[in-house]
Amino acid sequence: MNAELIARYAAPVPRYTSYPTAPHFHDGVDEAVYREWLGQQADGSLSLYLHIPFCDRLCFYCGCHTKQVRRYDPIAAYLDVLNREIELVAGCLPERRKVSAIHFGGGSPTIVNPTDLQRLRDTLDRHFDIAPNAEISVEIDPTHVDAERLQAWRSLGITRASVGVQDFEPIVQTAINRPQSFEETADVVTTLRDLGVSSINLDIVYGLPNQNKTMLLRTIEQCLSMAPDRIAMFGYAHVPWMKKHQSQIDAATLAGPVERFEMVAAGAEAILAADYVAVGIDHFAKPGDCMAQKLSHGTLRRNFQGYTTDEADALIGFGASSIGRLPQGYVQNITATGQYCRAILDGRLLVARGFSLSDGDRAAASAIEDLMCSYAFSVSDLRSRFGRAADAVVTDAMRAHLFNGDDLTTFDGNTFAITPKGRPFVRAIAAKFDRYLDQGRAKHSIAV
Repeated sequence: MNAELIARYAAPVPRYTSYPTAPHFHDGVDEAVYREWLGQQADGSLSLYLHIPFCDRLCFYCGCHTKQVRRYDPIAAYLDVLNREIELVAGCLPERRKVSAIHFGGGSPTIVNPTDLQRLRDTLDRHFDIAPNAEISVEIDPTHVDAERLQAWRSLGITRASVGVQDFEPIVQTAINRPQSFEETADVVTTLRDLGVSSINLDIVYGLPNQNKTMLLRTIEQCLSMAPDRIAMFGYAHVPWMKKHQSQIDAATLAGPVERFEMVAAGAEAILAADYVAVGIDHFAKPGDCMAQKLSHGTLRRNFQGYTTDEADALIGFGASSIGRLPQGYVQNITATGQYCRAILDGRLLVARGFSLSDGDRAAASAIEDLMCSYAFSVSDLRSRFGRAADAVVTDAMRAHLFNGDDLTTFDGNTFAITPKGRPFVRAIAAKFDRYLDQGRAKHSIAV
């Protein structure tokens, strides 16, 4: 890869965890629309996302909706409201629904104490039928969790834990305000395994301040020594215009597009050499892991949490800033925690914005998701599912391929595919099918 090619396709574009992407949601989707959509959910399985927007510390690299707290009182009050929202949403559904997956995100969900965690599980059980084989996953900051809390999460039923690593190098940890030793991380992984958690994921980030390829490879080597079932290697998204605390990071200490490309390429090579399977742009899994199997069967999905094995027909988001995906479209709760809490206590579902999908949107979303998951999509498949609404996607495919002189794509009239040379730039190629990208003033992180 030459520097000119990398620079050309490193332009800022979305990560495509949805289509249309969140910056294009609007206030035309409100509480009344959300209640109507919920009332139309008569069958199929659900997955649930519960957002816990609190942390013991504020990591400067973080792009999540969260806040630092020094007392437990605000967390306890928020959990009271979260339980109430579950009751309100369940009351809008026409019948009791089966849940196939639950994900706890944040923030740091493990900040919740065992008593409140059990109360949350009891509320979910009262209003939903959680499948015995449901995947229940949680994001963990290993520096602020102990054996008692991990035991409480296992009692709640977690089957998968995503443990944040980022980078083990002290110079990088200082720059992002996240001191974390290898030893305490390994202790958490060992405890999770001893408790019977069947799947463990480690999260690594490249492109962090003061980080270089050698440091990243050392961190990867340490992560591989813990033999995780999955590894996620995300690119740091420097968006200080959205996340003010990222202004604490000196942009001069960040790698440029070419160095980022070299870092992720070297990191991927090291992980693949340890017999993991590459899953999309930033995940790796052991060959026997269900994510690798979904990939081989062509059933891998992508949602707001990234790559997923979740096959539910709808995703309901609970908590401030959470996003849900229903067959009709997307909904997002208000981000401000105080406003969210007041609305729920008043019996209102405070939807900040959303997006009602057309058949054309669904066709483009399917094509983009297929590109992000398997680097190809089929025109005949799109037409069988969406009819004439797929025509715009076909036009975009022809344009994207004909005007691409870098041998990044192939198109035979039916299958549009990204070549191995083009795969590192899949986000930039997927953007060719995004008809909303040039609308509004949304800014994104670079694409490598």
